[in-house]
Amino acid sequence: MNIFDIVGPVMVGPSSSHTAGAVKIGFVSRKLMGEEIAEAEILLYGSFLATGNGHGTKYALVAGLLGMEPDDENIPNSFDIAAQKGMKLSFGVAKLKEAHPNSVLMKLVGKSGKKLEVVGESLGGSLINIAKVDGLSANFSGEHPTLIVHNQDQPGHVAEVTSMLAHKSVNVATLQLYRESRGGHAVMVLECDQEIPAEALRWLEHLEGIEKVTYYSLVEG
Repeated sequence: MNIFDIVGPVMVGPSSSHTAGAVKIGFVSRKLMGEEIAEAEILLYGSFLATGNGHGTKYALVAGLLGMEPDDENIPNSFDIAAQKGMKLSFGVAKLKEAHPNSVLMKLVGKSGKKLEVVGESLGGSLINIAKVDGLSANFSGEHPTLIVHNQDQPGHVAEVTSMLAHKSVNVATLQLYRESRGGHAVMVLECDQEIPAEALRWLEHLEGIEKVTYYSLVEG
């Protein structure tokens, strides 16, 4: 146990789950997009839906999409700031199956037209889990640089990715593999101890059988 476990996160309240966790979900989603958000359809589920208004969950999610972190004093003003930036917002109800009670599905469009879907879960104490990215399982915390590779389910792709990371002196902390069906769409999620160089990500994007590369960096920007 450390001091964080005792006193909780540094944040703008009122709730570490519904407010601080929601900000982090939005923040990670913004970083996964890799550019400013132009449109956000935010669909709430469970306790996020039932009690989110009182806890400022909607404001918190939008604040995260704007790049704010849980201790930012501008979180309550996130709707106004989003409007100033031209971000289009809509809210609704998420129809998720067997999801965590504090869950949100966000359908995002970036300034360039890039699209991204994220299902995030707030686990308490401002800890989160990114459960799905673009409809496929992901399950990562946002505490490490994270590489998400969507690919065709074919032999060799895992070896290509891990060999590239070894060549760049990037250590893999966790590796998860998912697939829709044998020979169909698959995804690998790699939480790393170091940042992955941009040229390595570009190399991955051009490999045969790689459908999409998404990267979550801890570096500002």
